[in-house]
Amino acid sequence: MTEDTKNIRKDLIWRVNFIYFIMLIFAFSIIGRILYLQIIEKDKWELKAQEFTRKDIVIEPNRGDILSSDGKLLVSSVPYYDIRMDLNSSALSSEVFDNNIDSLAWNLSNLFRDLSKKEYKRRIVSARKMGSRYFLLKRNVSYLDLKKLKTFPIFRLGKYKGGFIIIQKNKRIKPFGQMASRTLGYLIENNKGERIGSVGVEGAYNKELKGLEGIKLMQKLSGNVWMEIDGGVQVEPEDGQDIISTIDVKMQDVTYEALLKQLIDHDAQHGTAIIMEVATGHIKAISNLEKGKNGTYQEYYNYAIGESSEPGSTFKLASIIVALEDGLIDINDSVDTENGKIKYFDRVMQDSHEDLGVITIKKAFEESSNVGISKIIYKNYKNNPKKFVQRLYEMNLNQKLGLSLKGEGSPFIKYPGDKLWSGVSLPWMSIGYEIQITPMQILTFYNAVANNGEMVKPLFVKEILYHGKSIKKFEKEIINPKICSQSTLEKVHELLEGVVLEGTAKIIKNDNYSIAGKTGTAQVAKRNKGYVDAEGGKSHQASFVGYFPADNPKYSCIVVVNSPSKSSIYGSQVAAPVFKKIADKIYATNLEMDDKSNTHINTVPYTLKGNIDDLENIFSSLNIPYKKLISNDWVSTINAGNLVSFGKIDYINSSSLIPDLKGMGLKDVLYILENKGLKVRAEGYGNVAWQSMPAGSKINEGDNIIVLLR
Repeated sequence: MTEDTKNIRKDLIWRVNFIYFIMLIFAFSIIGRILYLQIIEKDKWELKAQEFTRKDIVIEPNRGDILSSDGKLLVSSVPYYDIRMDLNSSALSSEVFDNNIDSLAWNLSNLFRDLSKKEYKRRIVSARKMGSRYFLLKRNVSYLDLKKLKTFPIFRLGKYKGGFIIIQKNKRIKPFGQMASRTLGYLIENNKGERIGSVGVEGAYNKELKGLEGIKLMQKLSGNVWMEIDGGVQVEPEDGQDIISTIDVKMQDVTYEALLKQLIDHDAQHGTAIIMEVATGHIKAISNLEKGKNGTYQEYYNYAIGESSEPGSTFKLASIIVALEDGLIDINDSVDTENGKIKYFDRVMQDSHEDLGVITIKKAFEESSNVGISKIIYKNYKNNPKKFVQRLYEMNLNQKLGLSLKGEGSPFIKYPGDKLWSGVSLPWMSIGYEIQITPMQILTFYNAVANNGEMVKPLFVKEILYHGKSIKKFEKEIINPKICSQSTLEKVHELLEGVVLEGTAKIIKNDNYSIAGKTGTAQVAKRNKGYVDAEGGKSHQASFVGYFPADNPKYSCIVVVNSPSKSSIYGSQVAAPVFKKIADKIYATNLEMDDKSNTHINTVPYTLKGNIDDLENIFSSLNIPYKKLISNDWVSTINAGNLVSFGKIDYINSSSLIPDLKGMGLKDVLYILENKGLKVRAEGYGNVAWQSMPAGSKINEGDNIIVLLR
């Protein structure tokens, strides 16, 4: 071997050894790095991994209920469920799956009736082949259907052996539908995906109703799907508190029905009606209805608290109180109504009727004379209008009520010197124009007159409960202890009673109880277009506000109907009849208000559905004639003129179907349903108005049923 060959060989060996050495160092560095990551930084990288594969999820608590003043359920949360399957569970064996998938698919198709047995099987089998661990089977399943699902093949093996995953959600329901819907409020989803109260009681008391959120640990699966880890609940949620509202369901019902009928009859654009308990300020009923595009009336907006408008003649009471307080008039003084027309500067004011001539102030108020009332105020305050306006301010008519519910409209009573003040402002303000006030604010003012001068804040909630225990009670809040003197109150009481006895509202006078109040008819300004539109049309607002019984006021009430377009525009004919229907119903059902309650009335009484033997005993004892046409154990009652006859109750004799329970008392309901193996939850008092399982539904022993009584 030559010397050159030896040198080349040595050079190659050196180079190979060098490369080998470099590779060896690289290999050791990789091994070292792996050992470093696995031993030294193990905890750090495990936490990093968990950040991408695990996360904390908020557990929504059970939202509290909203109840009526006597405990009836107005708003509640009903559970619904999403059903998923872990088809890759190691505990779900191929033998169990293959032997039961046909039966499971048949049951699912029979229960939901949306897909065929073949399609259900195809979807589930396909998901199992793909190793799906969170396969969505069905959304929004009811509790009753969930109970059935738990008995199905595979599912009855549970979460692990059967891969049965249940995700609970809650849906907010209102058993009484539209009644006070806007005042009760609703939920919206915020930008964080949380469902929170937006308006009404839901919004005002969202914190109390919501409860405290819990936290659970979720794990990320393939397909970017998150599934709860067993035992992953870290913080248990705390249920929301229950709100006891001031709403009385019976009063709310009659208020809604009376207002709705009148709006339909007069093809009005919208309307509102409110009942307030005089002594406490409790809002016992509140209805807001607006005609939608399809011609039906719904609760879209809370006009009662949100719409500030010119009230018209109902504001004349405030004007008269101001003049009486200043000692400038007496109700028996005379005023010349000048044939129903008067000119102030460049504007003419007129009455809705002519030829009243010279009359007393009392008569001017009873007949709602614009000329008479404006002349009184203009004559006495034209040189000092600030004194008139300041008196209005002292009665809190320029201030918000500070309601717990959001959206209260701002009252507007202009002050002399404002840029909008003019020479005609004083006379027009005196009859309820050039000012703005909401129906709730004007009702609160009239309620103060009924309440011996004490102005109280309207209340929508009287108590907060947590699992039946009282957390907070809301006491009466006084806004103004005395809006005017006692002597003035006595005089305006006489004026308000006179409106019904001799004046514009005598259409609602009755012999059973006395009413005091004031009619109002106002032209509605169309923003910057004035009171007349381009076609020469005018829009009006009819109202009536007052209290009853006039000699011992228990309730005050306001009715406002906006844009009536048929037969009449006047408060006496459009709004006052609604007031009377409401007052009649309340008076007839409230024995404390009826001093004739012991008078015997020879009519066939209303009776509930019930046991035929019990009903026969009652009718025989009270000498009420009845006709027995059927021999069923359980019967309905039918008022057939001068006697009662018995009728059938649907499905009552079926052992496997839910009967029609409406109109039945709780004692009978419990007897019937519990003997059929059902678990009964009752809400409210009286007779059944709603049942969670409709008549004719199939009974499964152990099912839960809710009955709502009123």
